[in-house]
Amino acid sequence: MEYIVAPWRGKYLQEGICKKECFLCEAGTAEDLAARFILAQNERTVVLLNLYPYTGGHILIAPKEHISSPLLASPELLSEMQEQALRVIKILEESYHPHGFNVGMNIGRAAGAGVPDHFHLHIVPRWEGDANFMPLLGEVKVMFEGVEQTYQRLRPFFS
Repeated sequence: MEYIVAPWRGKYLQEGICKKECFLCEAGTAEDLAARFILAQNERTVVLLNLYPYTGGHILIAPKEHISSPLLASPELLSEMQEQALRVIKILEESYHPHGFNVGMNIGRAAGAGVPDHFHLHIVPRWEGDANFMPLLGEVKVMFEGVEQTYQRLRPFFS
């Protein structure tokens, strides 16, 4: 069995617990899209890069409304998030050529949610061999590009 180990998330989880503002709500109202690595937004949703990615191209899709669970969301919002997810997967296939994807939600802190009271969807492109020994033994995360480069690479696809 292979694992994706993300030790840098510990910093985010610890800092995130202390923050009072919700970065997903802030992203939903942001005017400077590039400063927040927002790839797209519409009336109900925002699509942005994860600042603490598991792999290059790790994208979040969140409702603009602060909602803790998909069980509380309207069918229209859930449908829109699904449409955005399909669009993101298509764009990532065209631009990154991954071998597969992890798509899902962590609902609640016990499930690993860094923002437990604002549900969101993760789209994580995967490549064969991307869960290798470096993070396990060397405590080193090898990323093929930084978040800034990922944003510059993907932003034109969302225009």
